[in-house]
Amino acid sequence: MLPLDEIRTLLGEHDDPHHRERPRDFDPRAAVRRFDLLTDALRRRFGPSVRAGLYQDSSACARFSVPAGGTGPAGGLWVELSNFGGFVTAGTGAHWTAASATGPSGEFVTWLDEVCTAAGCVFVPLDVLLEPYHGPTPTLVDEDRAFAEVVAALGHDDEDDEDGDMQAVWADRYFDYV
Repeated sequence: MLPLDEIRTLLGEHDDPHHRERPRDFDPRAAVRRFDLLTDALRRRFGPSVRAGLYQDSSACARFSVPAGGTGPAGGLWVELSNFGGFVTAGTGAHWTAASATGPSGEFVTWLDEVCTAAGCVFVPLDVLLEPYHGPTPTLVDEDRAFAEVVAALGHDDEDDEDGDMQAVWADRYFDYV
């Protein structure tokens, strides 16, 4: 796996506020090739239980999921491919949580990193993608925060608010709807 500082640098280099869904130089053939290679590798490892689907209106390209029975970890396993940088991440259980980041085994992460390298992708550990995002590209979290501020300004404070804790993370930038 690339050093974490190098991964963080790549995340920053691919961030372009004028291209939220996919980069200016997006290559659909390369994206299909990566999708096919990842699908094949995951199906060789986990069998026909692997589900693969493409995203639309998202900075993510595809999501792969394996039910718990096919992976061992409780809650199943998911792998996502971004439209940007060939970034790939993985987790278990719920989407983009600290617990999800610790779910995949070290052996699986090593295997996935090797698959990613062979497919021209970059494996990005989920814990790196859960770091705060302060880049120039608006995310859905920013839109939610702006809406909450308008509602609060109108005097409609929501008592169920999570203390205004609406911080975008790198996963919001490269693996979310736009």
